[in-house]
Amino acid sequence: MSGYQAPVDDMRFVIDELCGVGEALGGVDAFREAGVGAELTAALLNESARFNREVIAPLRRAGDAGHGECADGAVALPPGYAAGYRQLGAGGWLGVSAPAEFGGQGLPEIYTTAVCEMWNSADMSLALGPTLSIGAASAIHAHASDALKRICLPKLYSGEWAGTMNLTESGAGSDLGEIKTRAVPEGEHYRIHGQKIFITWGDHDASENIIHLVLAKLPDAPEGSRGISMFLVPKFMFGMNDSGDGSLGERNDAYPVSAERKLGIHGSPTCVMAYGERDGAIGYLIGKENEGLRCMFTMMNEARLKIGLQGIGIGEAAFQQASAYARERVQGGAPIIEHPDVRRMLLSMRASIEAMRAFAYTESITLDRARHLRDARQQARVDLMIPVIKGWMTELGQELASLGLQVHGGMGYIEETGAAQYVRDVRIASIYEGTNGIQARDLVGRKLGRDGGGAMTALLEEPAATVKACRAADLPLIADALDAALADARASTAQITADWSDNREAALAAAFDYMMQIGYLMGGWHLARSALVAQNQVQAGTATPFYRRKLATARFYMENLLPRAAAHAKAIANRNGALLEYSADWF
Repeated sequence: MSGYQAPVDDMRFVIDELCGVGEALGGVDAFREAGVGAELTAALLNESARFNREVIAPLRRAGDAGHGECADGAVALPPGYAAGYRQLGAGGWLGVSAPAEFGGQGLPEIYTTAVCEMWNSADMSLALGPTLSIGAASAIHAHASDALKRICLPKLYSGEWAGTMNLTESGAGSDLGEIKTRAVPEGEHYRIHGQKIFITWGDHDASENIIHLVLAKLPDAPEGSRGISMFLVPKFMFGMNDSGDGSLGERNDAYPVSAERKLGIHGSPTCVMAYGERDGAIGYLIGKENEGLRCMFTMMNEARLKIGLQGIGIGEAAFQQASAYARERVQGGAPIIEHPDVRRMLLSMRASIEAMRAFAYTESITLDRARHLRDARQQARVDLMIPVIKGWMTELGQELASLGLQVHGGMGYIEETGAAQYVRDVRIASIYEGTNGIQARDLVGRKLGRDGGGAMTALLEEPAATVKACRAADLPLIADALDAALADARASTAQITADWSDNREAALAAAFDYMMQIGYLMGGWHLARSALVAQNQVQAGTATPFYRRKLATARFYMENLLPRAAAHAKAIANRNGALLEYSADWF
């Protein structure tokens, strides 16, 4: 059975033809000299595909074989992981979209998005390490002092150092206002005391230093989340004077206490971290005192976008393995790929993956416009779409991994095939960085609620324009399906925004359905856009099988997957009366 091969043709199609990265970001000064376009896209995707095929993908099964063990204040990685991480850094892959002044390549976010998808397909456990380092670097770049930026960012982007985020504590969970970790001022730094749990890649030997971003409270901090501050706590100390070059000093008082044994992502060391059990861990303030939550959201939003890519990445890898098995496995005198139900499962996987990929990559363009053009409308759209990307894509990723196992039949349930690992690995994605219920609440409460649905109303004008374009291009089935889903989305948006004002419990009860409804609509919209590109090739007489497949995939999505949006809309329209009336005592 063949190993993972990055879907370079489809990635190139989305980046260059669907998103038109060169034209879309042509007005951004930061990218004027980057040579953004088809030639760069091909070179970067091909080299990343080779690297992930040859270096990262072979580590997936070994990483799954055992859990990280914590002994004497250190955690051991699976064989090959440390070398793989270092090669990622040395190859410049952590700094694809990082500023050139800190050693990055300064390319648009859409290229990092594609690279990150490949990491997750190749080995999600290993991918978590560089993903968190990139997120930590984003928070440092946005909020840290110039001295910390100068020292830490080049090291993080080169892979010499790694980064983590430390939020959760035993008993606090998602309610960060209840954290007990404390920070005591001491001259130009602080002493950190406390314990954090579920810290992904909390300790390892893949990098010479680890930069922990830790949430803690000052002695006189306000109650609740208003009193949270963020601190940079290094594993090893480094010079902080004007000539400081990042040379390492003594070990800081920050140690792993244990490594969790988990359902999946076995290769990723998930640690309980203890800070300040001896003299107090030295930490440096990031941003202002009591504004740590705002600083952490920079990293969390980065992480949530990347977590959505885990749904795509695992889905793609599971699809490739399932389709290869279906071509090889003979039953009833023919390969099982000839069976209609097997084709149904495989095409459901392919259509979902292509919808998710087009959605995520498109919004990475939006992210660059928001960042570099200081465009408030684009930022509002990013804020609106991040919970949908994280929530809908990770829910779908679980379904696709399960379908991949189902294609294998009983062999999928046997660990030796590797199909079950995808099911186990992706299961965490809907839980961490805010469970999908929290994403749905964020979408309805913070995003729709803050502007009465204004940003969503503006966004829905774009699929409406695509409906008109599909009718003009002689794609009536796609136009009709998207138009109906769009009408449902407008009705759901109006109802939920009204409920948020006068019946908040009803709005929250509908939040998950709304998140999923919008996800399926966005997927349909972007596949309709893809169909328009393909139809242009057909009408010009230049369509290859690739473009004809695009049209067929879009039609399948409209007929078989987009109707799920209508089911979610129906649940919202019913106002969840039974749910709200069901007593908690009855469970």
